[in-house]
Amino acid sequence: MPLIEYNDEYFMRQALNEAQLAFDEGEVPVGCVIVCDNTVISRGHNMTEMLKDSTSHAEIIAITSAEEYLQSKYLKDCTLYVTVEPCVMCAGAIYWAQIPRIVFGAKDEKRGASLYGHLYHPAAKVTSGIMQEECSKMMKDFFKNKR
Repeated sequence: MPLIEYNDEYFMRQALNEAQLAFDEGEVPVGCVIVCDNTVISRGHNMTEMLKDSTSHAEIIAITSAEEYLQSKYLKDCTLYVTVEPCVMCAGAIYWAQIPRIVFGAKDEKRGASLYGHLYHPAAKVTSGIMQEECSKMMKDFFKNKR
């Protein structure tokens, strides 16, 4: 049996699986997983249409689930993987949860948090561009089908 290599690409694939669920449900295809000790402890994908809640972004859903799983409002030993750069609202939630590492695939040129400076916790490290093409393609395909 081949040994699984737990790396950023492996976990971004997990986030892409979540994004595909959103895509299939007619939601903007953003997916997120939160990882602690090389284990996915929570998953989320956009559910704003289904829940009729503009705050039901993939990151918010995954953060809430991870906090419940760890029984803590802080996720200091976790990494958040998301297919598209977090928006300002999600960056704020990531800040308050004190997530030390954020990894995203595609940049959001219109609403991404980086347009407003470093909104994450001061100690947070951000890695971007992981599986960027796949993440970006899913978004483009979704919006092409909507038009």
